[in-house]
Amino acid sequence: MSRLKPLASLPILGIGASNSGFARERQTYKRFAKIQIPPSMRTNWAACLWIASLLALSGCTPIKVRLGMKVYLDQTPVTSIAASLPNGSGIAPGEKSPLVVVVTEPDGKVLQTEGAGHGKVLWKDLTVTPSVVTANQKGIVSLPHDPRKSEGKLGHVTITVPSHPDLRAELDIPVRYNYAFTLNFSGSSGSSGMNGSDGMAGSSGSMGSIDPNNPSAGGNGGNGTDGSNGGDGGNGGDAPPVQVRIAFRSGSNPLLQVSVSAAGKQKLYLVDPRGGSLTVRADGGAGGSGGRGGRGGQGGSGGMGTPSGSNGSNGSDGRSGFDGSPGKGGSITVTYDPQVKPFLGTIRLSNRGGPPPVFKEEPVAALW
Repeated sequence: MSRLKPLASLPILGIGASNSGFARERQTYKRFAKIQIPPSMRTNWAACLWIASLLALSGCTPIKVRLGMKVYLDQTPVTSIAASLPNGSGIAPGEKSPLVVVVTEPDGKVLQTEGAGHGKVLWKDLTVTPSVVTANQKGIVSLPHDPRKSEGKLGHVTITVPSHPDLRAELDIPVRYNYAFTLNFSGSSGSSGMNGSDGMAGSSGSMGSIDPNNPSAGGNGGNGTDGSNGGDGGNGGDAPPVQVRIAFRSGSNPLLQVSVSAAGKQKLYLVDPRGGSLTVRADGGAGGSGGRGGRGGQGGSGGMGTPSGSNGSNGSDGRSGFDGSPGKGGSITVTYDPQVKPFLGTIRLSNRGGPPPVFKEEPVAALW
């Protein structure tokens, strides 16, 4: 049985490997050192391919580093660092955006972070310090949904490398409101009906005799049983009534302050009418689909004999269940300030199965 090479003969990859880094890899290698190669893979190339595939799929960082899939920054010389938002220069309230960090080696080679950067640099080797925005351990920044927490502020992140304390990247993250916001108060969909059970097949008839000197009739096959009916789908849920209030915030960059209330909940938005929008949905829930009727059981075959027995009749298929009825859409009432009227197209409404939305024009004071 072929085995892995001894640990001492394993080549060390990378430049300037630290004792701590090699220790991590040594422990990981030991966990796999007892793996035996199956007999069907005794050739060297097949064994190497099998082991490489196993280790790559293991998700173990030290192994990925040894295979060149990832790098440790404490073992990599770096001369500069920079950060960016690949999905745009800003972020809207309630939204998320990935960060990409690029580090440059002395020879000009560029390495990017894992995740959105699809690179080799591990996020755990970096420290992200956010302001206004928040950031998780995978380089995803987010902004609170409530616009009052970020209005008039500038998001910012500082990225440092603990193993290279002289490196630092700064990135401003503007808060933007020219975004397609969506809010959904639609009713829930109805549950699907249960499928009917299939009928049982009939039993085969007993065997008779075809001996001309001693003939006997074959037995008749049994009838298949009927399939059961499918269950009816559940009705869709009704959407609640929705109240929308819109105020105008003047300035060099006018914005719409929007409050949406339904079912005891309130959501606030700042919408830039120059490219932004808010879609409010209060559709009735879709009815659940009816279950399929069970198939009738097949009739049993007649037994051979003189004469042969008759085949049993097939059972009847069950009826499919009826689809559930859709729910009712919620009523939507929009109260807007007269200054908002030119921008009403920014607010998009949908309440399928409900009454037409109602619009009321009257003075609306600042919402916050």
